[in-house]
Amino acid sequence: MRKSMFCLAIAASLSVFTPAAAQQADMQLWRLDCGSVAANDLNAFSDTQAYTGQSKRLASSCYLIRHGTDYLLWDTGLPAAMKGKPLDPKAAMDATVTATIKEQLAQINVDPAQIKYVGVSHYHFDHIGQLADFPGATLLVGKQDWQVVTTDPASYGADPKPFEPWIKGGSKVEAVANDKDIFGDGSVTMLRLPGHTPGHNGLLVRLKGKKAMLLTGDLAHFKENYSSNGVPTFNFDRAQTLASLDRFKKLADNLNATVIIQHEPADIKKLPAFPQAAE
Repeated sequence: MRKSMFCLAIAASLSVFTPAAAQQADMQLWRLDCGSVAANDLNAFSDTQAYTGQSKRLASSCYLIRHGTDYLLWDTGLPAAMKGKPLDPKAAMDATVTATIKEQLAQINVDPAQIKYVGVSHYHFDHIGQLADFPGATLLVGKQDWQVVTTDPASYGADPKPFEPWIKGGSKVEAVANDKDIFGDGSVTMLRLPGHTPGHNGLLVRLKGKKAMLLTGDLAHFKENYSSNGVPTFNFDRAQTLASLDRFKKLADNLNATVIIQHEPADIKKLPAFPQAAE
């Protein structure tokens, strides 16, 4: 009995990374513009003060994946209320939004009610800002992040308000403890990568016949930070961050994957400009 359970556990773990089968559903991947962040004090992203006196404009990107007739929205960016907000050059960090997710979905004739899953890499405000616009979707969120949001959000800077449709029980939520094969065919997998937050996740996407793609969430925020294994001052756990970076980079090498750092403007350009999709 014990041997059988062990074999089943091994098979389940391997299935997450088994290349998608020939019968994999037709897929498309869009990158959405979910805002822009002015990091006027870049040292916030380095607990070793590697960027003294430097600043950088970061992207806030979200992703829509069509899997057959099902849609997954990955991250929901900055709040829609920030649309048109001017950036403050004197603030250590500020943000603005050009177009809402709903407005962009309308351009490709996708009704928000069609979104089956909304997955969030973590609970920070620039990744959940428009989450409440999709209460009909099943929320996929790291188990440890969900615990923070529903128990003591003030401790870690989490805002429970965008999660209210799911906290109140009117909407379905799945607190994901480990890697999760979302569609069951290896095409889209949530990857547990804790450290930035307790339940932080990245995303592995395999389009039919294409190289694998790895979306970082906030494992890293820009190229230099990723290359040097930099740890932001506001991360939850330094050791977990470094372990997750090590895992992610080994996955990228072993899968020969395209890495997309979600806040890096140069990286998100690896995908077609909206409304075009990768497929």
